[in-house]
Amino acid sequence: MTKFVFVTGGVVSSLGKGIASASLAAILESRGLKVTLIKLDPYINVDPGTMSPFQHGEVFVTDDGAETDLDLGHYERFIETRMKQSNNFTTGRIYQSVLEKERRGDYLGKTVQVIPHITNEIQEYVKRGAGIGTDDAVDVAICEIGGTVGDIESLPFLEAVRQLSLKLGPNNSAFVHLTYLPYIEAAGELKTKPTQHTVQKLREIGIQPDALLCRAKHAVPDEEREKISLFTNVQAWGVISMWDVDTIYKVPRMLHEQGLDGLICDKLRLNTPPASLKRWDDLVYETEHPQGEVKVAMVGKYVELSDAYKSVNEALRAAGMQNHVRVKITHVDSETIDDKNAKEKLAQYDAILVPGGFGSRGVEGKISTARYARENKVPYLGICLGMQVATIEYARHVAGLEGANSTEFDPHAKHPVIALITEWKDEDGTIKTRDENSDLGGTMRLGAQSSDVQPGTLAHSIYGDVVTERHRHRYEANTQYLDQLRDAGLVISALTQREHLTEIVELPAKVHPWFIGVQFHPEFKSTPWNGHPLFNAFVKAAVVQHKGEKK
Repeated sequence: MTKFVFVTGGVVSSLGKGIASASLAAILESRGLKVTLIKLDPYINVDPGTMSPFQHGEVFVTDDGAETDLDLGHYERFIETRMKQSNNFTTGRIYQSVLEKERRGDYLGKTVQVIPHITNEIQEYVKRGAGIGTDDAVDVAICEIGGTVGDIESLPFLEAVRQLSLKLGPNNSAFVHLTYLPYIEAAGELKTKPTQHTVQKLREIGIQPDALLCRAKHAVPDEEREKISLFTNVQAWGVISMWDVDTIYKVPRMLHEQGLDGLICDKLRLNTPPASLKRWDDLVYETEHPQGEVKVAMVGKYVELSDAYKSVNEALRAAGMQNHVRVKITHVDSETIDDKNAKEKLAQYDAILVPGGFGSRGVEGKISTARYARENKVPYLGICLGMQVATIEYARHVAGLEGANSTEFDPHAKHPVIALITEWKDEDGTIKTRDENSDLGGTMRLGAQSSDVQPGTLAHSIYGDVVTERHRHRYEANTQYLDQLRDAGLVISALTQREHLTEIVELPAKVHPWFIGVQFHPEFKSTPWNGHPLFNAFVKAAVVQHKGEKK
């Protein structure tokens, strides 16, 4: 029978519920349990696909094409289970499903209400995410409930999991609450009152936490932990300190050494082997003992919020560990770059990465960046839009296609080398269509798709014969310009089999040491253990560039 752990948060947002949930999952997985994680988001958007990265950070894409919360990226980087559409749902999706049922008459004329109809639907989605009744059923499903306890938006979710816990019976569910202890500098005191109040809010709606994860700048002293225990009705060993660390890979060891996994296993009556965290210890050692450092410029438009490029940042760091170097990432605003100042802005870096994005703001700066990398033989990795701007730059300055652009930025471009594709074949074989009037939400080329890779190319040395990666984009390289670009020397090293859509472009080794652009998002499949072959090769090229510059 599947057991559940419900993770909530209090006092303030952005405390790290995702990291805490993923860390607990990693420890339980190391005990031999099959674990999955589910994220419940209280906002009314059906999914985060149409939200600005400034609002919600990056949108993480799963193999089955779900546009999800960035926490699912943490989940996949911490445990072996791969996430799916069913691992993330929102208030919007719940209400959409309930309203569709109401229109069909599924409720037989009843008055549709938050309780029981919305809360029942939430419980069904939670069970679906845990794989109950299927071959994918897990031993433990950890459900992270977004938002902050006390907010009106998350109340239906909290009520739903309270009811579900009751239905599951004793020893089949546990509640973990993440809270915050502010330090008042003037008084020199760590304050427990906000934690007392947030647990009081939980208890008012019928939820008694089994463990408290107390976020603070430093370890919480025993005296404060005992005080929290007394006022929250949580056993002292369940009041766990979670202090700031310099790498998230230290969190599983931190929680394990304070007995969180033992407490959960006892509560859920799970008899397992002891946890083995050697892989996490090895990761921490690698991050703390690099044999060198390389500097990578990430030139994008959402640089004010690092979470907008969360998976790319983590993929670069993981690739650094594979190459035994520390990757120092500098986020550079593409709006500040043009052809005249590109050298001044970018000359100090060992490699350049241009990530994905939408809209025209900052695009010309990205095109100038691709030109600088090409002309100065600096290792370049373009992801999604980064591939498209490299294609536009090559068309303009090498292929002689003056005015080349994407119809996303200039609908009347003289040479639309990047354009909106209107029809494509999805992973499951269905034909998808769209046009400029289609809804923005859920209408992109999404999820994992495979393409053949041309032998003898840089891409083939990285991927082998076939590349399978996740996609999230509306615009593609225009197939009508492929021959002209090839004739001008651009190598198109991977195409989709049916539509001949460009997946990878590169420059020949005789022209440039390492220049590649990919239409997909490789960062979504990177893990701390193995990195990702494309990022590993990119950072290796940065190391070679760094050594060459030192000579």
